[in-house]
Amino acid sequence: MNSAGEERDDSGMDLTFSGEVWYWRGPAPFFFVTVPEDESALIESVSAAVSYGWGVIPVMSKIGATEWRTSLFPREGLYALPVKAAVRRAEGIDEGDRVDVLLTLEMP
Repeated sequence: MNSAGEERDDSGMDLTFSGEVWYWRGPAPFFFVTVPEDESALIESVSAAVSYGWGVIPVMSKIGATEWRTSLFPREGLYALPVKAAVRRAEGIDEGDRVDVLLTLEMP
């Protein structure tokens, strides 16, 4: 596993971090993990090259043994990683749990 911000040979960037799972009770309720400030700053620095609009950043994500494709959403100057129900079930994750995350941004 590469350290935060380390470029990979296959034109990607791996970021690792830990965060608490939180529940958003909006019109489309969902669970998220907030990407910490340093990692969010790295993502922001390449966002123009990797975003497909609205500031949304496509990533490959991994928690435990479960990998999935998703998109980060900008939120209050940071990024929020949505954690799908299938991932939460597979890894036994609930609101308030602290998880270790690996994100891979595919660089053009």
